[in-house]
Amino acid sequence: MSHGPITTRFAPSPTGELHLGNARTALFSWLFARHHGGRFVLRIEDTDTERSRESYTTALIEDLKWMGLQWDSGPGLTQPGEEFHQSRRGPVYARHSATLDARGLTYPCYCTPLELDLSRKAQLAAGRPPRYAGTCRELSAEARVRKSAQGISPTTRFRVPTGRRVEFNDMVHGAQSFATDDIGDFILRRADGSAAFFFSNAIDDAEMGITHVLRGEDHLTNTPRQLLVLEALGLRAPTYGHLSLLVGADGSPLSKRHGATSVREFRERGYLPAALGNHLFRLGHSSSENGVLTLDGMARHFMVKHLGRAPARFEESQLNVWQRDVAHHMPLEESERWLASETPADLDPEQRRAFIAAIRPNIVLPKDVARWREVVFGPPPALDESSLARVREAGAPFFRAVADASRASGGKFDAIVAAAKATGAAGQALWKPLRLALTGASEGPELAPLLRAIPASAITQRLSRFAE
Repeated sequence: MSHGPITTRFAPSPTGELHLGNARTALFSWLFARHHGGRFVLRIEDTDTERSRESYTTALIEDLKWMGLQWDSGPGLTQPGEEFHQSRRGPVYARHSATLDARGLTYPCYCTPLELDLSRKAQLAAGRPPRYAGTCRELSAEARVRKSAQGISPTTRFRVPTGRRVEFNDMVHGAQSFATDDIGDFILRRADGSAAFFFSNAIDDAEMGITHVLRGEDHLTNTPRQLLVLEALGLRAPTYGHLSLLVGADGSPLSKRHGATSVREFRERGYLPAALGNHLFRLGHSSSENGVLTLDGMARHFMVKHLGRAPARFEESQLNVWQRDVAHHMPLEESERWLASETPADLDPEQRRAFIAAIRPNIVLPKDVARWREVVFGPPPALDESSLARVREAGAPFFRAVADASRASGGKFDAIVAAAKATGAAGQALWKPLRLALTGASEGPELAPLLRAIPASAITQRLSRFAE
């Protein structure tokens, strides 16, 4: 355990949009820190200059803020001398790299990508796990001069010690042990001098005081390499926990063929951050809390021991369950803001409030407003043959009575219902014809609030057309 506050981090590479799997990693890291009263750090790992984009950095910051995952240190929250973009931390990596060079723990590697690929294929063909063959490990000074004279810019590799085991306890997967003979010397610096992931990631965790790292299980085999680097530099290593893979409903890795996979896509479709957060909270993390939780509530109930090892299945149908629950219980003012883009712009505040209040129980996403917008503000709804027959069964006297009551009362629900009952109609014989005539649908929002949203003249017109 650490001697200071527990500190976690989220360290995305801005090479694309924030994927749901990474969003879950960010959420769990934030919850772990908050559960222990600790700190959460955001670091931008943008050393891949060819694929990193500032626009992606901006977008992922917006996504994290939308999810409510505010960081304690990171972009926008820096102290003098702090930097949380790896592309600006070159001097830090150079200093530690020089230390390793001076201790003889690195060497230049002149192998070309083609040579490395051929070596890898040969090892696989021989049934051996691919690892660097050590071709340049013992090159003489003369050989290195000749390679440099050929114009080859070398990478820098770390000398992995032989005959050892790297052991650590993973917070999710338990005790881990790796033979160094199976690891192979790995690259610390690329040919252009920039720091490679194994190096910069480990150095920054130590420099930034990260005590606990939650990340995807695809990084599990990276951990022994990073532990070796930190050991060689005498730096403290964090405690690691590797999260299960996020997969689609069919069990394969979550990808575009499963539909939306980025936070941006779900945001733009109108999903609510509380819905997405509550769904992600239950993916690979068991909880006895079945209701919607706030972020603080999730933090209270987040337990590392409840993290599972099996792949976690993301299903949009389950997300919709959370979305429905969150959407139907949010304050009316928030509902108005959420649905503003789909609500007629010319409504006065009272009309808008009545409309949203009426349809809200039937809305999961903003796009669902379109149907009820047409019902409330559009022309009298057309009826199919079955619905028309049901309306005709009620009879012209029934509709004359309710139309007259609507005209006299200004479309008041209670007056319309009282007039319907006075005709002797009851139960479904009363409610079904009314609903069909007014909305064109056999099911939907409650009629009382819906009639408060429909203009009075439209209510009378819809009822009158069946009065003859």
